[in-house]
Amino acid sequence: MRVLIVGGSGHLGRQLVRCATKDGHQVAATYRTRPHQISGAEKHQLDLRDQQQTERLIERIDPQLIINTAFQQGDWISTAVAPANLAQALRDRSVRLVHVSSDAVFSGDAIHYRETATPDPVTPYGAAKAAAETATTAVHPSAVIARTSLIIGHGSSSHERFVHALATGQQPGTLFSDDIRCPVHVDDLAAALLELGVGNRSGIHHLAGADAISRYELGLLIAQRDDPATSGLRHGSRTDANIRGPVDVRLDSTETQQGLRTQLRGAREFLKPAPG
Repeated sequence: MRVLIVGGSGHLGRQLVRCATKDGHQVAATYRTRPHQISGAEKHQLDLRDQQQTERLIERIDPQLIINTAFQQGDWISTAVAPANLAQALRDRSVRLVHVSSDAVFSGDAIHYRETATPDPVTPYGAAKAAAETATTAVHPSAVIARTSLIIGHGSSSHERFVHALATGQQPGTLFSDDIRCPVHVDDLAAALLELGVGNRSGIHHLAGADAISRYELGLLIAQRDDPATSGLRHGSRTDANIRGPVDVRLDSTETQQGLRTQLRGAREFLKPAPG
């Protein structure tokens, strides 16, 4: 299958390239400014905000499956409008589309969220991701909307890098003990996204890890995996700090998991230190 990974230079995009190539697919990947981050795939520069450039690239590659991982926090056009541009470019094509969304579309008021839950974002980023879901589904009704949570893996995620910087004293900061998410390993997420893409699924799916844990516990697990002697992580309360945003958001992936071969492991399992 001809697979196009949009946002192929990012943490998730790079793993999708590796996974799709290993599965025998013909893989192309886009980047905006960092082509050197992509290996093992045909590379294409793309600014998804540019409708005409997007349409020209789709015409040239003629993909059968597109997985869109691209986003940019703080940029409404990149996060909300650009995915609609992509869906619009596919309006007359029989192309499978998987759009990666986020648990940021929820406020946290309900704590537990199944695929049928109605988005109620409380941040600009969450509102942009919710708008992208709505636009993508409206223009491309057969698309898969795959919501996920904190993405962890191989020491290279933004969350792992932040923990390393805190633990080594390179950066000041606090990890909140009341900020709860369901982290997922990047390997599991990439494999599950490809499963959804090559199958006949459509609509909303949740792809989050099995464990609901705080950012502080997540930080401890990362630090203990990478350097058991580390003890320099500070914890605090997001509520006390009065920082706007969702506090406790737990994506329920039970329904989606039932139809997948890929097991979405919990953080306590995939961050367990290796024996010896």
